[in-house]
Amino acid sequence: MTSVKAVMIEAPGGPEAMRLVARPLGQPGEGQILIRHKAIGLNFIDVYQRSGAYKLALPAALGMEAAGIVEAVGPGVGHLKPGDRAAYAAQPPGAYAEARVMPAAQVCPLPEAISFEEGAAMMLKGLTVNYLFRRTVPLKAGDTVLFHAAAGGVGLIACQWARAEGIRLIGTAGSAEKCALALAHGATHAIDYRREDFVARFGGVYEHSAWVAERAFDLELGPAHNCAAGIHSALSRVFRSASPAERLGVLRAHPDLAGKLAVAKRLTAESTSEQASAGLDALTDAERSRFEELNTAYVTKHGFPFIIAVKDHDKAGILKHFQARLANATASEFDTACKQVERIARLRLEEMI
Repeated sequence: MTSVKAVMIEAPGGPEAMRLVARPLGQPGEGQILIRHKAIGLNFIDVYQRSGAYKLALPAALGMEAAGIVEAVGPGVGHLKPGDRAAYAAQPPGAYAEARVMPAAQVCPLPEAISFEEGAAMMLKGLTVNYLFRRTVPLKAGDTVLFHAAAGGVGLIACQWARAEGIRLIGTAGSAEKCALALAHGATHAIDYRREDFVARFGGVYEHSAWVAERAFDLELGPAHNCAAGIHSALSRVFRSASPAERLGVLRAHPDLAGKLAVAKRLTAESTSEQASAGLDALTDAERSRFEELNTAYVTKHGFPFIIAVKDHDKAGILKHFQARLANATASEFDTACKQVERIARLRLEEMI
């Protein structure tokens, strides 16, 4: 009996538990084939089995996926013959070997158009898509599916499969580049979930102006932005580089201080908390009347509401600044209001992070 080189473990462990050994290689019996490997696939299940997370009878061979040439077939095997190119992803483990004898039922012919490397790398992933598209929920043309990790090995096969069968696949991925890859392989739409998460969390830092967070994320943030100061720097950079009309839109998105929205309890949670911190939620009738007069006069003159980081002031201080800034030229007041918007953003971020 000949032998081949194979990877075995005698006890669970890390990579150091693997041993290259000489393993006997017999001839195929009923329903078996002998296949000589040209490429071997690596999968997470191999790690689980090696580490002991998935129990194996020891000593154990490793590896679930490979491609190669059929050298011999046993009785009862009709779909393969010696010389055939073949691939598999199946039990029992043992793919980490030069050659092996194994059940033929789980081994597929490998077309000439698919390389051994591709065959060994894609069988398990392709079978996963088959399981999802054919067995979990049988899909048909016109169906819509949401597919996570659409730019991964399984995901890219799913994208191509969906396109070939007229299935509308909405994929999620972790970057703009990965989204582009999914779209190139057949996804109908792609969602950058990291961008969506970032915008969902920081989109309200600039009042009702999620576009600031969207553009900040597109700056390709790094470790320096993993803090309030870093996020504020990125958001401020976007805000400052925006057009005057865009910045004016941000100013106009801010509510009047102690105005109608506050009375109607229609402020954002952030604005509600901020105004309450300065006592603007508990005004006397005379105070509320004075704020309303100032709000009307300020907006009439400047075209946007009075904006101030109320957490930096008490009620009396806010009224003092309100009256003083009402007299400013609009161009100067626009700059002041923009700086206050940035200050409000910084205070919000410091509470969030």
